[in-house]
Amino acid sequence: MKLVSVLILLCGTALAWKPIPVKVVVVTMFEPGEDAGDAPGEFQLWVEREHLDRVLDAGGGYHQLRMNKDGVLGMVTGIGTAKAAASVMALGMDPRFDLTKAYWIIAGIGGGDPADVSLASVVWATHVVDGDLGYEIDARDIPADWTTGFVPLRRKKPYEEPVRDDLEGEMYKLNPSLVNWAFQLTLDTPLKDTAAMKASRTRFTGFPNGLRPPFVAKGAVLASSTFWHGSRFEDWANQWTHYYTRGEGNYMVSAMEDSGTMQSLTLLGKAGRVDPQRALVLRTVSNFDREAPGTTAVQSLQSMGLRQYSAYLPALESAQQTGGRVVHYLIEHWKECRGTLPGQK
Repeated sequence: MKLVSVLILLCGTALAWKPIPVKVVVVTMFEPGEDAGDAPGEFQLWVEREHLDRVLDAGGGYHQLRMNKDGVLGMVTGIGTAKAAASVMALGMDPRFDLTKAYWIIAGIGGGDPADVSLASVVWATHVVDGDLGYEIDARDIPADWTTGFVPLRRKKPYEEPVRDDLEGEMYKLNPSLVNWAFQLTLDTPLKDTAAMKASRTRFTGFPNGLRPPFVAKGAVLASSTFWHGSRFEDWANQWTHYYTRGEGNYMVSAMEDSGTMQSLTLLGKAGRVDPQRALVLRTVSNFDREAPGTTAVQSLQSMGLRQYSAYLPALESAQQTGGRVVHYLIEHWKECRGTLPGQK
């Protein structure tokens, strides 16, 4: 009789337990101190402004999770492709959460191409291109007729055609309708400008977009675990992106982790755990990815360090302000957005 009672109790408990339904996952990459109350990283403004007050165990991920009463879940992946892929996969497989209808907003800072964007500008990613997968030879061995020593995987020279159809994570194209919707929704977002930003960008003569106050744009993100810098690498980034997107994508901003995050979301989608079509990548410009005219790449790189970028704090503001508008819309219109993606009505 006691055994029967125990079995009934266990069955009842199992039936009563349900995974927590998540509406939006905000993915950030680093937080150097506490989650709130000190110098901010990518996570802190989200925690404070979206009231992510419920603290949850990391569950195998890099950093503790936080959630609010509206179904918004925030995470920190850790810096680099490997940590991002592992942390997102850990969350995606966590039985505590139902992520099948969740939207994903990957929101972080990066280095911008002054030909396309200015400091603290916002870029909604049309494509995420991996900048690590490939072959490479030492720069001193590059043939005279090559523009780079970096060669696409399974190819014999830079940008060799045709681009393979069986890509292994080199490029991810985000849902165009959802990206366009997010772009249009946030196009008029007022973005912070500062005297320091103005002084920094005036050095980029010959780059009209780089001289502008911050604005919202659409473009491709190049993700590489190596923090590269300089106009020569910037030329490579533009060509590499053009190659892998078959001319569709225009490189605008660099990142580290986004290809790892997109790889995990892709695999989780195959497992039925998430919907990769609900993913958005938002990168804001904390610094330019190259030296200013009349200076060297070494001088430019040495002037930078974490939280010493020319637009570090304004870029964090841009990410939360712009991404927050998307989060609020999704929550406020959840009855419709749960089943139908915005922009696809």
